[in-house]
Formats: sequence, C-alpha cells, structure tokens
Amino acid sequence: MLLLNADEVSALLDRDALIEALGPAMVELSTGKVSMPPRTAALVQGQGLLGSMPAYLPSSRTLSCKLVTVFPGNAGRNLHTHQAVVMLFDADTGAPKAMLDGAVITAIRTAAGSALATRLLAREDASTLLIVGTGVQAVSHARAVARVRRLKGLRIAGREAKKAEGVAQSLGKELGVASRGYAIGSEAFHGADIVCATTHADQPVVQGAWLEPGMHVNSVGLNPAGRELDAEAVIGARVFVESRAAALAPPPSGPGDLVGATVHAEIGEVLAGTQKGRESGGQITLYKSVGVAVQDAVAAQLVYDAALARRVGTEIDL
Repeated sequence: MLLLNADEVSALLDRDALIEALGPAMVELSTGKVSMPPRTAALVQGQGLLGSMPAYLPSSRTLSCKLVTVFPGNAGRNLHTHQAVVMLFDADTGAPKAMLDGAVITAIRTAAGSALATRLLAREDASTLLIVGTGVQAVSHARAVARVRRLKGLRIAGREAKKAEGVAQSLGKELGVASRGYAIGSEAFHGADIVCATTHADQPVVQGAWLEPGMHVNSVGLNPAGRELDAEAVIGARVFVESRAAALAPPPSGPGDLVGATVHAEIGEVLAGTQKGRESGGQITLYKSVGVAVQDAVAAQLVYDAALARRVGTEIDL
C-alpha cells in the first residue's frame, strides 16, 4: 500500500487539473451514476465530530473513503480544525492500495469546488473577491478563485481585523492584487463581486442585508451548532449545491443553513445543461457546499496517479 504524506499530496495535486476533473464528476453524481451513501458522523459532545465519506466513481473506477474529524476548538490550540485520511481501494479486489493525508485534500478540493461554482455562476466581469474567514480554507479559496477570475481586489474579513489584515497582505502579495483586511460586517461586503465564506461560525457571518445585486456567494462552513448564512441571504439568492441529498440532510451531516430553502439546481445539472445557472447580471447566486465524497475521490485519484508516474510515496505492508 502506498502512503502519501501532506507535503507529497500538496506537491502532487495539480490545482487546475482538479478544477477541470471535478466538472465531469459532478455531472456523474447528478445523473445517478455514482455510488455515494449519505455521510455519517459520530459526535463528540461539545467538541467535534468524526465523519465517514465513501464513494465509487464508475468512470474512473475510483473506490475511496475519507475519514475526517472536525474540531472547531482546534483553532485556539494552533491545530487544524479539519484532520483526515483518504483511503483508495482496488475496485476489482477491494484491497487497500493507498492512504493519503486528507487534510490537504480537503482544503484544496473544497476550494476547487468553489472555484468551479464561481466559474459557472459569477459574472464574467467579477473582479473583487471577499473572503470571510482567516484560516486554511480562506487561503485555499483565494488561490483557487484567482484561477477562474481575473482579480483586481482582495478583501479578507475576520473576527479580528488585525489578523484579517495580515492574511490580506500576505495573499495580496502572493496573488499580485490590491488587498485589505476588514472586520466582519457590511463594510467588507460593499462592492464585492464574489464572496467566499470559509468559517466555523455558529452565528451567521453572511447576512442578506449585506448582499448586493450581482454578487456570487460560496459558503463552505459547516457547524452542527449553527449556520454561516442567515435566512435572508438564502431566501434572496438562487441556490446551487453539490447534491440535494447532502445539502438538505439535517445536521450534523448537512448544514442548518438550507433547512426549508428552495434549491434551484445541483452544479452537475448546470454543467450537464439540464438546469440554468445565473440568468441575469443582477441576480445573487449562492453555492452552498457541504463537501461530498466524490470530490475527495477525484482529488485522491489525481494524486495517486501522479505519485505512480513520479515514483513518489512510501510503500508499506499492512
């Protein structure tokens, strides 16, 4: 069995190739060709959860399962809030063939999913990006969205304005765009074209009153104790998801954000042409992501194929 650590996964996973590969996989999911049972989660009372996310993609014969823990309190311990491993299995025999660091895969594939949604749903001239959050997903989303839209401005909003400013300056220098940090609030949202909410907030950090015509919003936060979007933000937007079953599942498997909401379409349906995406420049579009096992499978397969081609990783005998 091949073992691939975090550094190896990060070096091997081609970000542009992942964004491209997610498209056909999401179509495969929406057309019912993927075997992907609902995510299950064991709750650690008051601290976090352990989730199990298996999937099989017939097109690539990828059989995988991610085990992921989400412990929001780790942010105060200088530890990752998401920790995970992804297992790949031989689709003919069921034998385990690889174990990959899943935290890196989760960070990159989540942002790649948002980048795909942004490419499909944001206005073509969208150039000002607001990231709500200052953690791993904030950084991943800034890098990913910059691959699908030509950014002229970057904003980072956080609970601590000073920390947000530091992240903004670092990312702005890396991406070559003007940047600024903000406290979370209406000022940060005013004039933004694309909003990416990447928090563990238990109270809404995206409010409908702050959203403006023509915005596209990506929301990837999942906190069983709360919601990242308020009801007004959801009601006032055209809502898109990876999977209706996953997005509308009750917490902790699904977010509380969309309970009672109307979902317009899955991303795969838009890509397949069976549903429309944005219909006007003034429409507010919302992609609510909960993360689906198909995306982990696609990312893990890309890494595995690259590892074999480059002879990277450590062979272990269980």
